[in-house]
Amino acid sequence: MGTRQKTGTAAPHRVVILGAGYAGTAAAIQLAARVKQREDVQVTLVNAQERFTERLRLHMTATGQQLAELSIPELLEGTGARFLRGWVTAVDADAKTVRIDDDRVLPYDTLVYGLGSVADTATVPGAEDHAYTLNSTQDAGMLAARLARLGSGTVVVAGSGLTGVESAAEIAERHPELDVVLLGRQEPGAALHRKARAYLRAALDRLGVRVRSGVEVAKVLPDAVALVGGESIAADVVLWTSGTRVSPLAAAAGLTVDGRGRIVTDAALRSVSHPEVYAVGDAAAIRQGYGVMHGTCQGGMPTGVHAALSILRALKGKQPTPFRFGYYHTPVSLGRHDAVVQFTRPDDSPRRIRLTGHWAVRYKEAVTASPWPTYGRMKKMPASGAFWPRGGRFTRVRNAR
Repeated sequence: MGTRQKTGTAAPHRVVILGAGYAGTAAAIQLAARVKQREDVQVTLVNAQERFTERLRLHMTATGQQLAELSIPELLEGTGARFLRGWVTAVDADAKTVRIDDDRVLPYDTLVYGLGSVADTATVPGAEDHAYTLNSTQDAGMLAARLARLGSGTVVVAGSGLTGVESAAEIAERHPELDVVLLGRQEPGAALHRKARAYLRAALDRLGVRVRSGVEVAKVLPDAVALVGGESIAADVVLWTSGTRVSPLAAAAGLTVDGRGRIVTDAALRSVSHPEVYAVGDAAAIRQGYGVMHGTCQGGMPTGVHAALSILRALKGKQPTPFRFGYYHTPVSLGRHDAVVQFTRPDDSPRRIRLTGHWAVRYKEAVTASPWPTYGRMKKMPASGAFWPRGGRFTRVRNAR
């Protein structure tokens, strides 16, 4: 169990963390490392797989590149936390229970909800049946196997956001025999400074990626993508990176959610309807002075750490402090040998400062590789995880408590 209960003592406070993504894992390590000498707190991390999914590298997995096997149970060793492998199939927020694989019921006193987002293949007909996604290592591996078998043909990457850009560049570089088409409503790199955006577009041109901006997919067919307006683009493979959706479990549990199904939180990351539930990462609608945060690793890990610190304060009878976070960069890989890094203001608007080429590649790799060693440091020095840009005036919310 990781905690022992002495005879005659009260039952330990059960903290259950759902989802071992960047945010959930940060919450588990931060909390477990700080309570491992205590017997009155029990930490359980629930995840469908024992292997940690490096979402920042899934576009590499999708082109057949082998990544390290990162074991979540091994990471938890020595912290006192326990790992429970299984699919979360229901949450009962009133009974304070979680159902695992439909046949196990796990009670909690405090819940950290970190079931992140996946590609939204539900809104466009045919996407669920005919498109590949980067939702998991397994999904990316299936795409890699398909690309390896193609030999020639057209790959359509639907969605011109940064996931689509990185995926299109990676596929074009690793499979120069394939015709790669990147399409979406916006120009690739639309949120970047114009000079960074121009560099990104030039890199895509160099790799042979055909870009179609200002278009919208109406339907995905077995051998084509139909656009709004009637045009059709032949496709041997479609990769869907257009938009994300979150698990419907939070809404079904009766938790207050926003229009996208994310749990609405107070300033301390607690559910506004069920304060014993904390929401982190992509699963949460967290308001800052500049608006609601969008899901990224750079913001997700701090939410997990802050949730852990808030739980500790609550257990001591103290009021949790407000969460504040300011963005600071947008690193974009353009294959293995090129990249662009856009530095940002705390509200995620672009600065003029940027990195490109060799130095951007090194910077991007350092960022991508940083989460796992950061977790390792937190095991030994929990305070090392509690540093991130708070964002100054950009993140202040009036009447935040």
